[in-house]
Amino acid sequence: MNASAEEVYLNSSLLQQLNATVQAYLAELVSTGQTFNSSQIVGENVRCTSGSIVVGLVTLYLVYYLLFSKNKVPSAVQFKVEIPDAAQKHWKGKRIFPCSVFNPEQPGMIQSYCPATGQFLGSFKSMTESDIDNVINAASAAQVEWAKTSYKERLQVLLSLKYYILENQEAIARVACRDSGKTMLDASMGEILVTLEKIEWIMKHGEKVLKPSKRPGPTNFFMKWYKGAEVRYEPLGVVGAIVSWNYPFHNLLGPIVASIFTGNAVVVKCSEQVVWSSNVFTLMVQEALKVCGHDPNLVQLCYSLPPSENDNAANYFTSHPGFKHLTFIGSKPVAHHVLRAASVSLTPVVVELGGKDAFIVLDSVKDLQSLSSIIMRGTFQSAGQNCIGIERVIVSAKNYDKLVAILNEKVGQLRLGSDIDNLEDVDMGAMISDNRFEQLENLVSDAVSKGARLLHGGSRYNHPNYPQGHFFQPTLLVDVTEEMEIAQNEVFGPVLTVMKANNTDDCIRLANSAPFGLGGSIFGADYEECDRVANSLVTGNVAINDFATFYVCQLPFGGLNGSGYGKFGGEEGLLGLCNAKSVCYDKLPFVSTQIPKPLDYPIRNNTKAWNFVKSFITGAYAISTWQRIKSLISLAKNAN
Repeated sequence: MNASAEEVYLNSSLLQQLNATVQAYLAELVSTGQTFNSSQIVGENVRCTSGSIVVGLVTLYLVYYLLFSKNKVPSAVQFKVEIPDAAQKHWKGKRIFPCSVFNPEQPGMIQSYCPATGQFLGSFKSMTESDIDNVINAASAAQVEWAKTSYKERLQVLLSLKYYILENQEAIARVACRDSGKTMLDASMGEILVTLEKIEWIMKHGEKVLKPSKRPGPTNFFMKWYKGAEVRYEPLGVVGAIVSWNYPFHNLLGPIVASIFTGNAVVVKCSEQVVWSSNVFTLMVQEALKVCGHDPNLVQLCYSLPPSENDNAANYFTSHPGFKHLTFIGSKPVAHHVLRAASVSLTPVVVELGGKDAFIVLDSVKDLQSLSSIIMRGTFQSAGQNCIGIERVIVSAKNYDKLVAILNEKVGQLRLGSDIDNLEDVDMGAMISDNRFEQLENLVSDAVSKGARLLHGGSRYNHPNYPQGHFFQPTLLVDVTEEMEIAQNEVFGPVLTVMKANNTDDCIRLANSAPFGLGGSIFGADYEECDRVANSLVTGNVAINDFATFYVCQLPFGGLNGSGYGKFGGEEGLLGLCNAKSVCYDKLPFVSTQIPKPLDYPIRNNTKAWNFVKSFITGAYAISTWQRIKSLISLAKNAN
């Protein structure tokens, strides 16, 4: 009997544990011949004779042996990736100023640097249309053989990658931090934890999701007895992903692991802001493929400067006919360009844009201190550069003043800086660049001019230790109302915005007042009330008494309205990367579809043919038994 890769993975550890337990207890029985407490095996205090215990354990052992001994779990293949010097602790790289991906002295090159310290990481040639053709062609060639691999072979690649990530967490976090400016803790939680969760979820559930889906088949009375139907999920070929810079490791690995598990090749276009780290992370996946005996060209990386009069590579990428599917993670203005280009080749696109996620605090909430900790983490992690970060804290009147007082104290204690080299304790790192600082300051100023209170921050920050760094002060803005610009536009920065609602219904109204619909959170002790609010929010994702766990739970992820459309992640994400091939077949080998004589070309008698078809349709969908009987008689009369 064969077991699926999923079953093998789930039960291998149990088999090993059972084997060791059986051996130990059998040895004890042989040596003592006494009765004993079996709670360590079966979980209950049951007094059994040694003979019954032996029979039970041996039976279990044989069952698991027969099921799984011939389907051993593919072991993780260890590999090494050379970590750049810049990812080493206490690296002393030269600082550049001003910090920008554009270097006037090197046109056509992308300049990588650390947003927190201004340290130069390297220069990379912006890819041309010819370069893009080459990587897509290489991926396409590799996919031909990869599509033939078993789930067990794909599982081995993911296991090997998982092992590498677990063993090299600090190095991976430091690479992500160097290129994004975030803190090591933010990288651990927002990059490594969620990536491992995605890999683990796919390993445990992916094969089951992609199994052929049996369907009911026809309802036609004459056909339902012998026609079967199912949907088979097959690879599309080469898929593309255009990912944002805010999570350089997770945003890159997410589409890669989903794509290769579904049998596809994948070409990821990273942001020009994180080319250095994206090269390192792509090499990790390619090495995992290589050591498992597969073509590393299956996974490719692209990068280019933004479109200009002299450089159209970015649009060429999204309009490339070699792609069968695209995933775009980014901003709404860029999405317009992506969709316009993709329409040239009619490539389907999943679009995940920004959000204006509401964090709703109902009157029934009891522990505001604990709640405030969630708000702080959800707002200031990665300097607020998080599509499902907390953009609006909407508080029902009862708790408003108390919660504002708690947040006021906490925000005032936040420390800015860089812990990449473990030199200092900090709470928040740098932003990816300073090109949005003026916009953030204007949003804060507009709110204050219309009655909001600025309790902390509100402007850029010149760090004494890192003058080249892109730091913005942790900001607390309260008494915000819906007509203010900051209540309607995505901030994507370290600004904690608090709004006061009259009651639960007013919380719902305020939450739905922004032109976005990505995610939201609801907190309250009354579950029925929380559930009603969840059903009332116009969003793609909701967490009740938690923050953003819908993402960790591997549910389908995506939004509505200004937050985009389509889903990635979870079952829907995997199925979306497949061709859903509809297959019908004969369930009974001795019965198949035949063309009746009255309908066979050339038609011999149109009247008989019409009466035959009419009787067939009536009999197939008859309302009453008598109607069906009459149609069968008519069929017989007109059959010749």
